[in-house]
Amino acid sequence: MKKDIGNWGNYPVIESDESAFTFTGEFQNYIKQTGAFIPRGNGRCYGDASLAINTISTLKYNRIISFDTENGILECEAGLTLDKILRVIVPKGWFLPVTPGTKFITVGGAVASDVHGKNHHIDGAFSAHVLEMDVINAQGEIITCSPEINNDLFWATCGGMGLTGMISRIKFDLKKVETSYIKQKQVKARNLDEIIRLFDEYKHYTYSVAWIDCLKKGSQFGRSILILGEHAKTEDLSNHKQNVPLKLPKEKKINFPFNLPSFVLNKWTIRIFNFFYYHKNFKKEINNVVSYEPFFYPLDAILHWNRGYGKKGFIQYQFVLPLESKQGLVEILNRISNKGLGSFLAVLKVFGKQDNLISFPMEGFTLAMDFPVRKGLFEFLDELDQIVLQYGGRLYMSKDARMKPEVLQSGYPHLPEFKRILEKYNPENKFRSLQSERLDLLVK
Repeated sequence: MKKDIGNWGNYPVIESDESAFTFTGEFQNYIKQTGAFIPRGNGRCYGDASLAINTISTLKYNRIISFDTENGILECEAGLTLDKILRVIVPKGWFLPVTPGTKFITVGGAVASDVHGKNHHIDGAFSAHVLEMDVINAQGEIITCSPEINNDLFWATCGGMGLTGMISRIKFDLKKVETSYIKQKQVKARNLDEIIRLFDEYKHYTYSVAWIDCLKKGSQFGRSILILGEHAKTEDLSNHKQNVPLKLPKEKKINFPFNLPSFVLNKWTIRIFNFFYYHKNFKKEINNVVSYEPFFYPLDAILHWNRGYGKKGFIQYQFVLPLESKQGLVEILNRISNKGLGSFLAVLKVFGKQDNLISFPMEGFTLAMDFPVRKGLFEFLDELDQIVLQYGGRLYMSKDARMKPEVLQSGYPHLPEFKRILEKYNPENKFRSLQSERLDLLVK
């Protein structure tokens, strides 16, 4: 069925012939009958990674195959979303080993993007917890792979944006928890130097993330709020919560009903938002116990929040710089502040060590910001790209909709090896997206 589709950033939006399947055999038949295409989950990546002239939705391919409640191992089909997994595993005393900022992504998408969370410095990316998976290649063959078996396919698929084949089955381990609550600490930082110091001071915390003000200058340049968390134990709960420690949170939904006019998003509204967001914490430090929902997924409570950036959509720009490249972070924040292109949602995290084939994380600081699509934005982001590369960093493909192929090549040293593996498993570019065309990832 032909329809207009876009991912979460609503840029770009294209016409695609979208199909769906429920069983493995249906997908294998689709491969034989269709030209180039890309599998598509819930469309929560931001750019054009799961967009193509032909797409096939995995959302009906969403069964749990097995759940080992003793050892915390889940096996499922790739179209199952994290929100549905949580509703099954949390009451049994388990949690996701790694989760991004939304629970509305598929497990297949989590692998294809090799998603990271607030605990990367402790637990790594999602790929670190995948025990094995099945990938259906361009010939319709089902290949089981793991870090030990067919490991070239395994590592090219983790972070490979769906180009090695269709991920069909994933088996991964879970994190044991006593409760469904998080023991949260929030600490205000006056400036960038202090937030960097606080990240180091609290690096023993499992979860850490900071909201950062991209527009503030002077002595408060880079002022932030550091948010830390640990899974709460039963004794951390108040008496009424102790009665049902693994209670699922209530789903509170607010709908964003329409696209905001583009003029609403400007440096003045962002400055006002940043002022109130920073000063909402009256104390230097706040400690409390909250449900996992507002801690991990605060924006999921607002349905269609992406409409807040207007009809033209937005770009989420996320990069990582090595730990020693603080000056690069300063230069980028200065450029953003001087341009007046601050972001409501500017998120700073610290990654731990990782050296996967094509995955985004590397040890260092990662900053993610949302920018409404408008005249001059892409040229400005091109300038930021050069600073990222100058300091030895790279951009996140799952958030990207506009970087140039040479930026990808400079940031990912293992890219030639990744392309060699694509030649083996996807020799005729059967799995092909707008992003793979734009970034010169097609097999020649």
